[in-house]
Amino acid sequence: MADKKRIMCFGDSLTWGWIPTEDGAPTLRYPFEQRWAGVMLSDLGPDYEVIEEGLSARTTDLDDPVDPRLNGSAYLPSALASHLPLDLVVLMLGTNDTKSYFRRTPYEIANGMSKLVGQVMTSAGGVGTPYPAPKVLVVAPPPLAPMPHFWFQGMFDGGHEKTKELAKYYESLTSFLKIDFLNAGEFITTDGVDGIHFTADNNRALGEAIAAKVSLIFDSDDINAAA
Repeated sequence: MADKKRIMCFGDSLTWGWIPTEDGAPTLRYPFEQRWAGVMLSDLGPDYEVIEEGLSARTTDLDDPVDPRLNGSAYLPSALASHLPLDLVVLMLGTNDTKSYFRRTPYEIANGMSKLVGQVMTSAGGVGTPYPAPKVLVVAPPPLAPMPHFWFQGMFDGGHEKTKELAKYYESLTSFLKIDFLNAGEFITTDGVDGIHFTADNNRALGEAIAAKVSLIFDSDDINAAA
């Protein structure tokens, strides 16, 4: 029997499974089968394994002045080495880079994503192993929605406009690097009551969309291998 395809999902609270509340926080986490990665695995079936690496408030490559744990690029290389062998890494980050105090343009956020892509593409070998680098799928998160809580509104001041622009920059980046891309905004909106996070229905729709994309990626590999 062939080995299972192993997929790591690297993201922020949208991957972790944050349940939106009107008060913003604290909150709890959706159960695995309701998170988009769990939905994806259910759709893909028993020939796949999914590793979730979601951390709320994670950035692409920025040090957050509030919490030193949140720089995605500082952690991703260790996560990759820890979980090899991997066949695919799904990267969905960028929302937190739009926070007002980072003052980042959409292009600068996409450039942060490019650093993560580079880390995946050069991750072959891990620590003392011969495993090849996995493929990469970049997912642009959907745009932010109006935020009823004043603290979140201030935190993401200007973020709605920036998140609306992320998809075109991410698509341009992936075209430049010849890797796969999916625009989550084509399948879902940010319907959670806080204007940032996903409902269970959002998670289900996104998990189904990413599962379909993943199937295409591996089907293409099988066709090329047989040619």
